[in-house]
Amino acid sequence: MASIVETAPLVLDVGVVLTVAATMGFLARKIGLPSVMGYLLTGLVVSPFTPGFVADNNQLALLADIGVVLLLFEVGIEIDLRRISREQKALLWGVPAQVAIGLLIGTPVFLWLGIPALGALLLALSVAMSSSVVIVNITRSPRRTTDTSTEDALLGWSVVQDVVGVTTAAVILALFGAGDKPLPIAIGGLFGFAFIAMAASKMLPKLLQLVRWEKDLFLIYSVSIGLVLAAMGTVVFGIPMALAGFVAGLAINQSRDTDEVRKAILPFRDLFAVLFFVVIGSLIEPGQISKAWPFALLLLVMMVVLKSLPTALLSKLGKMKVNRVQFAIGISQIGEFSFVLGSLAYSQEALTQSQYTGVLLAVVLSIMGSTLLVRRVPV
Repeated sequence: MASIVETAPLVLDVGVVLTVAATMGFLARKIGLPSVMGYLLTGLVVSPFTPGFVADNNQLALLADIGVVLLLFEVGIEIDLRRISREQKALLWGVPAQVAIGLLIGTPVFLWLGIPALGALLLALSVAMSSSVVIVNITRSPRRTTDTSTEDALLGWSVVQDVVGVTTAAVILALFGAGDKPLPIAIGGLFGFAFIAMAASKMLPKLLQLVRWEKDLFLIYSVSIGLVLAAMGTVVFGIPMALAGFVAGLAINQSRDTDEVRKAILPFRDLFAVLFFVVIGSLIEPGQISKAWPFALLLLVMMVVLKSLPTALLSKLGKMKVNRVQFAIGISQIGEFSFVLGSLAYSQEALTQSQYTGVLLAVVLSIMGSTLLVRRVPV
């Protein structure tokens, strides 16, 4: 009985938060905002920094961690590198160039501000990265004004950006020893996890074939394998769990059952991803906003200069058939992966609390801005 009593508050928290998030998301859509904004606002409402109902942030963060793992696992599954290399070759050099511009120019700026090297690199990479979730919402929204070629390019750019970003982040963390492991062991962990992920990609298709017509078992295996691989990457090899989840998805997408796995995961991903955005909102401390807004503004300006403008230029050089203004605005947000990187920098004490709050504000403002402005560009 005691365990039930102890568990009840968590169940209440999750139930209340999801109900409020669904309501806020619905209202946000009604007034023309993305539902993500409703989820972020929900986090602010249930945070300990505002009056009224307060959710247990540690418990929600645990569920949100599952959400971001499934989120990036599903993104990894969705990537079709062969199709991209065949149909959108400009992405294969354009995206690395865009990320490199962000790193090479952004890192010195953050170093000049007195941020340690690890934090400067992770922040610069954060600014260079976009939000796959937001971009998918932009390309699927009933209110969208983008054409098919621009939508395909946005999706392709975001997934290649994820590949480049995850690889770069893994190298940075290994080089700086974000854990307590020596560099050779950290690099060995990357290769070790890559080997495990590839082995799983060979065995998973055979397992799924055995349970292909058993829908419940197919679902359980699809979700559990993603979580196991991501957790193994962290526990055994010392790789951040979100990055491990993405690499696991990228390896598993070689399976013939990729589409079925993705469809099985989507409901869980969407549910837990709501909690992920709620947690982001709940971390914003109103008392820190007055100190944080200059840093948030700097991040947004750097995003435009180091991501939006280079992307428009690179799309022109690559002769991509897109509406360049819509395309540049569509990738102009600091999203879920950037939040993960910012949180890593904060956990390593490479960012102050006000700077971390600035990252959170930049996430919220950029998501809102890109989603609204991309609809208002003349077609």
